[in-house]
Amino acid sequence: MKKASLALAVAAGTLGLTLGNVANAAFIEDSTAKLDLRNFYFDHDVKNTATTGNTAASGYKNNSAAREWGQSFILNYQSGFTEGTVGVGVDAIGMLGVRLDGGGRTNKTDRSRNPGALFPLESDGSARDEFSSLGLTGKIRFSKTVAQIGTLQPKLPVVTFNDGRLLPQTFEGAQITSNEIDNLTLVVGQLEHAKGRTSSNAESLSVAGARRPTGTPEGTAAADSNKFYYGGADWKINKDLLAQYYYGNLDDFYKQHFLGLTHTLALGAGSLKSDLRYFDTSSDGKNGNAAGRADGYVGSGYYGRGITAGEIDNRTWSAMFTYSLEGHALSAGYQQVSGDSNFIQLNQGSIPGQGGATTYLITDRQISNFGRAGERTWITQYGYDFGKIGVPGLTANVLYMKGDNIKSVNGDLKEWERDLTVSYVVQEGAAKGLGFAWRNASLRSEVPNADADQNRLIVSYSIPLL
Repeated sequence: MKKASLALAVAAGTLGLTLGNVANAAFIEDSTAKLDLRNFYFDHDVKNTATTGNTAASGYKNNSAAREWGQSFILNYQSGFTEGTVGVGVDAIGMLGVRLDGGGRTNKTDRSRNPGALFPLESDGSARDEFSSLGLTGKIRFSKTVAQIGTLQPKLPVVTFNDGRLLPQTFEGAQITSNEIDNLTLVVGQLEHAKGRTSSNAESLSVAGARRPTGTPEGTAAADSNKFYYGGADWKINKDLLAQYYYGNLDDFYKQHFLGLTHTLALGAGSLKSDLRYFDTSSDGKNGNAAGRADGYVGSGYYGRGITAGEIDNRTWSAMFTYSLEGHALSAGYQQVSGDSNFIQLNQGSIPGQGGATTYLITDRQISNFGRAGERTWITQYGYDFGKIGVPGLTANVLYMKGDNIKSVNGDLKEWERDLTVSYVVQEGAAKGLGFAWRNASLRSEVPNADADQNRLIVSYSIPLL
């Protein structure tokens, strides 16, 4: 039985228990429901993109852009649990994205409105007018342990769902979360499919760089896997210190260990937060042998002379420090990527062009994540909460990252990114909770075809229903 079918069965059983037994009133009384509205304009200009063929050889450059505008509706329902030693419940998420503008056909002469940033594509290459998704999750609670099966949106160091576009990414699988021991959270799970942020379809799991198997026709999905195992622990040593360990394994691609430590220290009139992270990622299954890599089970990265092409091998560590005082927050950090592959985590799916995964890196920001093989990155950030000077709800952040030592066949490369975010949330009155955000970013890189300017304009509002 598929996971989704089992989730439906659990949901149906739960509803039957609820209707048949008034003692299960908590199922309804503890339920919450809300409708999230998001109006999203996305403008992404790629700079100095080399064309193919003779024009590329002659040094001709071509700029391209993606400009799309859409409205999303996200209905999120979470039930309570039936009463008794074992409680049962059901969650549901229904999502609809509607295209308002943008997404021209790919065969048009005007390439200024390329599709694919916010919406899935029609067979002729144009953006669809709308797309939707429904996810159900059955859940069971025993003591302080909850088991879920169906649609999941994990937010863990080894797997984090992406919410950077019109609709969020979802996964299909099962997860158990336990808080039986005070100050210790244990998590274990398995994922089988993902629905990308621009897709209604559940796809198998993969990594960036995976290729279609040898001998298959053009357009075939990249090599994939339906088994991602993960688990770990959050240990709150005291109110200011948190230690983490997590493990993730995408069958036939990679194994990953994560260690993390966060600490908050009162310093003067403010506080200093330290965030330390370390990842160790190595090959698994088919990625670890030549035959498997020939069938497309490879990761992205730098593979020069004498280096095994496509084999995943990466260590990444980082340190980020943030000092907060009276509405000001000043951050500085460093990240080092070692090994011949890029930093690897779950990709959005196995269909070519459906990128958009989120990685748990301090450098995973608006345009890039600065996780290329060999890359060293320095990061600075400043944020201010204008509520401290009488404008509650208004915040601003500016960030700058500079990376170097990126491995390539042409020698070490450099890049930088600058991000600016301004947001405002109405604090009172009839429009309380209405949010506005402008996110602007620029990336300049010696990596081919990476330069880009990007703007996102977002208006959001959440309507509580229960």
